[in-house]
Amino acid sequence: MVDVKKVPADLLINDVASKLKSMNIEQPEWVSYLKDGMGKQKSWDQEDWYYTRLASMMRKLYLYGNLGIMHMSEEYGGKVDRGTKRYHPAAGSRYIVRQLFKKLEELGLVKKEKTGRVLSPQGRSMLDKSAAEVLKKLVEKNKELEKYL
Repeated sequence: MVDVKKVPADLLINDVASKLKSMNIEQPEWVSYLKDGMGKQKSWDQEDWYYTRLASMMRKLYLYGNLGIMHMSEEYGGKVDRGTKRYHPAAGSRYIVRQLFKKLEELGLVKKEKTGRVLSPQGRSMLDKSAAEVLKKLVEKNKELEKYL
């Protein structure tokens, strides 16, 4: 059986993001001008970063299981330029993570538990189907990958 761990992450995330885009999810108005955290200097260059981040969060929940807002914001954090001092790790925006979790909960792809969020059966199914589609596309390009189907 094809698993999310067996396909390249970038191809899987792009496939899931395109599926989410086709679901006609409305982007909030803050998407165009908000930046990702205090370690960033400007907002995103991509116009569809919202869908990509939703897909990426789903993949992280699939791989790591139960994650809360703080842990997820640390996953998307970076480093802060403190001048002549050493770089310091910084968490990403918790507001963005919270809003994305709410959107995934509305869609029924994630459910809230006592200690964090986990993928719902619908979300897990969506990722498994996308992984199978991605692997089929890879097999068409490279026949040696057929043994993983």
